[in-house]
Amino acid sequence: MFDTVKYKTRKMEPGDSFPESLYPEILRGINSFPKVLFYKGDIVTGLFDNCVAVVGSRNMTMYGRTVTRNLVSALCAGGITVVSGFMYGIDATAHASCVEFGGKTVAVMPCGIEMIHPPRQKDLYMDILQNGGLVLSEYDEEFPPCVWTYPRRNRIVAGLCKAVLVVEAGEDSGSLITAGFARKYGRRVMAVPGPVTSLVSAGTLKLIKEGADMVCSAEDLMRLLGHGKGQVIGEHFVETIENNLNKLSTKIISVLGKEPLDISMLSKILEIDIPLLSVEMTNLSLAGVICEREGMYYVS
Repeated sequence: MFDTVKYKTRKMEPGDSFPESLYPEILRGINSFPKVLFYKGDIVTGLFDNCVAVVGSRNMTMYGRTVTRNLVSALCAGGITVVSGFMYGIDATAHASCVEFGGKTVAVMPCGIEMIHPPRQKDLYMDILQNGGLVLSEYDEEFPPCVWTYPRRNRIVAGLCKAVLVVEAGEDSGSLITAGFARKYGRRVMAVPGPVTSLVSAGTLKLIKEGADMVCSAEDLMRLLGHGKGQVIGEHFVETIENNLNKLSTKIISVLGKEPLDISMLSKILEIDIPLLSVEMTNLSLAGVICEREGMYYVS
C-alpha cells in the first residue's frame, strides 16, 4: 500500500523565504518557471546544487539500457543528482539505476502529484521515495497527463539541470524537446551516439550533428561536466581509468571470469564501495570487456 501519510504532499513557491526557500534557485532563472511546485519526499541540502538530466526513448534497446546504467553509476559516484521524467524506457532506467547505486534522483511528473504515471511503475515510485529521492509536479492532486503537460514537464527537467544527457531518441522523441529547452536556457546538451541503423539513435545523432557534445564513456561524461583527472567529485575521489586499469580492472575481470555476479556481491568480494566500483565497471562495459544482463555482470 502507498503510505500517503509518510509521503504527504508539500509545496514550494519562488517567494518562500521562511525558514528558507526550498524552491530551486536554478529554476527561478528560466522563463515561465512554475509558480508552485508540489512534491513528495525530502529535500536534502544540496539536492538541486548539481543536477544532470538523463532522458531518452521509451522504446529503449538493450544498448540504451546498458549505457544508461553505466553513465548513471558515474553520476552517482560523483554526487550528482539525476533528474528525469519517470516515463518507461530510459527515464525509468535512469531513476532505477540511481536508486540501485545509492545516488540522488528527482522524478518530474507530467500529471498531478497524487497520481503515479505510468501506473505500472508504482514500485519504482516507491523505491525513489524510500531511498531519499524526490517526486515533483507543478500540478496538484490528480490532474491527468495531457499532450501539452509532457513538454511543460520537460521544461522543468531541463530547467533544474546544468546539463541534459540524451541516451537514445527517435526523430520525434520528446527528449529532443528537453534538449531544445536546455539550449534555450544555456545548459550543456550531451548525446550518446548509436548505430546509424537504429531508429532510436536518429535523434541523438541529429543532436550531435547540431553541436551537442558526444558522450562515449563515463570519462567523457565527467570531463564534460567539469570533473577532470585527479579532481575531487562530491565526497569521492575518482581516479581516471588510466590510473585504475591495471589494478582494479584486472581484479574485476578476474572475479567475474569465475562466475557472473551482481554489483552488490562484487563490491563485497573486492571490498570496494559500490559508487566507486560502478565508475570502473562503466568504463569496462562501454569498452565491451564486461556486459550486464538482468542485473548480473559477465566477462564478454
